[in-house]
Amino acid sequence: MLSIFHDMIEESVEVFMDDFSVFRNSFDTCLNNLDKMLQRCKDAHLILNWEKCHFMVKEGIMLGHKVSSTELEVDKAKINVISKLPPPTNIKARPITKLLEKDTPFEFDDECQKEFELLKKKLTCDPVIVSPNWNLPFEHMCDASDFTVGAILGQKDGKNFHPIYFASKTLNPAQQKYIVTEKELMAIVFAFDKFRSYLILSKTIVHTDHSALRHLFNKQDAKPHLIRWILLLQEFDIEIKDRKGTENVAVDHLSRIENDESSNDSEVDDNFPRETLMEINTKDEPWFADFANYLVGDIIPKGMTYQQKNKFFSDLKHYFWEEPYLFKVCSDGMIRRCISGPETRTILDQCHHGPTGGHYGPNVTAKKVLDSGFYWPTIIKEAHTLVRLCEACQKTGNISKRDEMSLNNIQVCEIFDIWGINFIGPFPKSYKFEYILVAVDYVSKWAEAQALPTNDARVIITFLKKLFCHFRMPKALISDRGTHFCKKIIEKTMERYRVNHRFSTSYHPQTSSEVENTNRALKRILEKTVKDNPAIWSRKLDDALWAFRTAYKTPIGTTPYKLIYGKTATYHLKLNIMHTGL
Repeated sequence: MLSIFHDMIEESVEVFMDDFSVFRNSFDTCLNNLDKMLQRCKDAHLILNWEKCHFMVKEGIMLGHKVSSTELEVDKAKINVISKLPPPTNIKARPITKLLEKDTPFEFDDECQKEFELLKKKLTCDPVIVSPNWNLPFEHMCDASDFTVGAILGQKDGKNFHPIYFASKTLNPAQQKYIVTEKELMAIVFAFDKFRSYLILSKTIVHTDHSALRHLFNKQDAKPHLIRWILLLQEFDIEIKDRKGTENVAVDHLSRIENDESSNDSEVDDNFPRETLMEINTKDEPWFADFANYLVGDIIPKGMTYQQKNKFFSDLKHYFWEEPYLFKVCSDGMIRRCISGPETRTILDQCHHGPTGGHYGPNVTAKKVLDSGFYWPTIIKEAHTLVRLCEACQKTGNISKRDEMSLNNIQVCEIFDIWGINFIGPFPKSYKFEYILVAVDYVSKWAEAQALPTNDARVIITFLKKLFCHFRMPKALISDRGTHFCKKIIEKTMERYRVNHRFSTSYHPQTSSEVENTNRALKRILEKTVKDNPAIWSRKLDDALWAFRTAYKTPIGTTPYKLIYGKTATYHLKLNIMHTGL
């Protein structure tokens, strides 16, 4: 960083480690300097973190200090631990030393309170909290208690110690079970992780009241995590000095404050700074990266055996690259786009419990994904996991194959020759509707349904007229023996349209198999879709019908939609998928 801005330092730019600031005494001059700095970053291919950038401000936080045109102040966040100290509640409180006199009762009066407030002010005022002097070594004071670790960073100017930063952290339940030596070493690791930007390439003196830590650095048979912490500290220039607990009172107090704000912090970072340097992260690499690399740049994966190469080139003939996507010609002759990563879950969610998903099982959900034109090798496995974790599917039971009533097959010649018709309901009232009239074709499994306020013969005739005009006159219509289907007006209508009206056997719904299956499927979809608001089921009926029509049906080997219209129903999923050669 210093080499990039070497001719601008102290004139318009100040640099510390990977932080830098642009300054000037007027807006126009500062804007001009900012333009030069950004151009220098562009020339050096330096990438800035937008979230950490602040432009054209009159004051800001820099290296733990509030910098402005008037003065240099201490960052309040650094001294909150001290400034928010509660008053003492027992005789162990210090440094109100007069309460320690022999035979003196503990009475924390107004005078003690004033002294306590004065102590906090002295600990956090400007002459005490100072900015770092890079020509002097840094000094650490570390301590640990049963539930907290505390640390103070500072420097000595002569005989006086000036603190730079106060910090403390509450231990989690696992860390609270550490032995004393482990907690004391953890306090040092926490301090070096917290103050790393100050301590790198600087000599550091660590003051601790646990003398065993000096010998721990030379011990070779320590616990694995202790050895890891010791190795982590090897990059710093450290000198450990013993200090009596009575002389380490400030950091000792920090280590006894249960800091709620720190309890939500992450674990102490014990990752080595360079152990991930130049490491290639293959965790997010698409499963088809090798195919894409070969098709785009003729790059053959390294380290493959003879058999693996043969399999690789055997599979490769099913893939082709069309910028910017990779496609696969599947076994059914369909061309599907290859995807990976988080997009797979988005597609499964849309096909399973999207507006027209229908909460079908894993096999039907996977088939909808394939019909949408997407492919990845683990579709079936991920679909099973998704259905198993779907709350709506698990809350809704289903009839097992063991208890399911057997259904009778009906011989049919052509599409739309025979329709089955039936009512479902009554349901909770939804915008004046209580019933659903369902009709299903016995060959294509195509279903039609309409929400109705009543279940009388008049609404049946209106529904059938629309059905006949849309799909032509059927040869037969099958219904149960409900009173609304046995009216004279229904019989006359069937005679006028020359449709043979057949009735299923009483108390044997299996003789009207297709319509019973459709009724059950629509009720199941609506039950999982409306969830806790059953009053909107009439608005969800069209979506349920679409989900049913586009679901794969085993008896016909395809979906009703594809059988009728001759093409696959396309799901326009809101995805932004872009893969290039890796």
